[in-house]
Amino acid sequence: MAGCDGINPQGEDDTAPDTQVLQIGVALEGDGTCIAQARHLAAGFLTRAQSAHGVTVSQRAVDLTQLVVSELVTNARKYAPGPVLMELRIMGEMVEVVVWDSDPVLPVARASDPDRIGQHGLEIVMAVAQGVEARREPVGKRITARIALASGPAGTRHNP
Repeated sequence: MAGCDGINPQGEDDTAPDTQVLQIGVALEGDGTCIAQARHLAAGFLTRAQSAHGVTVSQRAVDLTQLVVSELVTNARKYAPGPVLMELRIMGEMVEVVVWDSDPVLPVARASDPDRIGQHGLEIVMAVAQGVEARREPVGKRITARIALASGPAGTRHNP
């Protein structure tokens, strides 16, 4: 893929059909075009999950997944040196977007400020996802966001 060095899909894992876990992983390096390509990869992954595996995926889930991918990958590319790893997993009725980067500093949503321009990415992700986790790794950090695949009752936000 031009403009995105090192985007290497690692095939879908559907070896355990009763658990319905499908996944793909990519390493993102290069310029800002990787963000658009990551969004495209996410949409394609969900489309394949629906057409090839019969997973119910609403258009809202596709749109929200692309938004979350865009925000998380943008933040990782902006604030962390080196490569960014992204994984997409379907687990039951959710899609997980997992983004790893080399910076160990965990993100913190900033206080609401209508005059602030930019830096709303984590707030957006937290508003549209059913759950968001940030965890330090031996090197860097991993951010995981879960998005409901279906619209309606299964797709409503659950607050713990």
